[in-house]
Amino acid sequence: MAAPGVRLAVGRLLEISVAPGRLSRVYSTSQGFAKVLGLPKRQMTKLVYPLQELELYLDPDSRPDLHVRLFDPSLDDIASAENFFAATSKNRIEYLSSAVRLGHAPDSSRPEVCFIGRSNVGKSSLIKALFSLAPEVEVRVSKTPGHTKKMNFFKVGKYFVLVDMPGYGYRAPEDFVDMVETYLKERRNLKRTFLLVDSVAGITEKDKIAIEMCEEFALPYVMVLTKIDKTSKGHLLKQILQIQKFVNTKTQGCFPQLFPVSALTYSGIHLLKCFIVNITTNLNSSNFR
Repeated sequence: MAAPGVRLAVGRLLEISVAPGRLSRVYSTSQGFAKVLGLPKRQMTKLVYPLQELELYLDPDSRPDLHVRLFDPSLDDIASAENFFAATSKNRIEYLSSAVRLGHAPDSSRPEVCFIGRSNVGKSSLIKALFSLAPEVEVRVSKTPGHTKKMNFFKVGKYFVLVDMPGYGYRAPEDFVDMVETYLKERRNLKRTFLLVDSVAGITEKDKIAIEMCEEFALPYVMVLTKIDKTSKGHLLKQILQIQKFVNTKTQGCFPQLFPVSALTYSGIHLLKCFIVNITTNLNSSNFR
């Protein structure tokens, strides 16, 4: 059963310490997010808190199984986190380098988060959406699965490094196992692994292998559900409940709350940014409930 592991995963997050309210005082609201705040409440909830919006359509008996507000930041916190991803003269966001071996990775004491998923899961599109406030950062998006062949490192200000990992499955690099497994096991400043799952297809057999790898290495990881704009609400709800059941019963290191996102509509992107900022900057841990 996963209950002890779930408590362990949440406990790791709760270890973060912070002065209350510090995050919300650091930056002012970006213009882009100010427009989001001006949307009608239902539309804004769908964009910022998509899981909470989807919960409204669930049968009451199903709702207790879904972790919706374990990470529940305020709109002020999310607005502040946006600024960590906004490129300015004082907050440089840039591509650092690529590597095919851990020994070739850039030396950095900054916290790192990595994104991994099967080919064609929409990983590069998601990372491009995360960097939408840094338009000079080039994230190559291809219609051909397996486009990413190396580990690509991006520096986000003085705060953290984001790593785009090669996709597994179809057209994966021949040295994928040596490249990725070594990084995941030995990268000391890796704070969180974000495992991307196609919300249309659900958890595939190849995804299960990646999950087993994260569990075997005792990695704290997060499940991000991509392409939520590509399916009907009914199918999406069905998939979310199935994936949540899998997380609740089959995993120990996975953060219990799912993060559904769309790189096209930006639904869930703001919340994911805030989660990353919380993990890497030790700010505002009071939102981990």
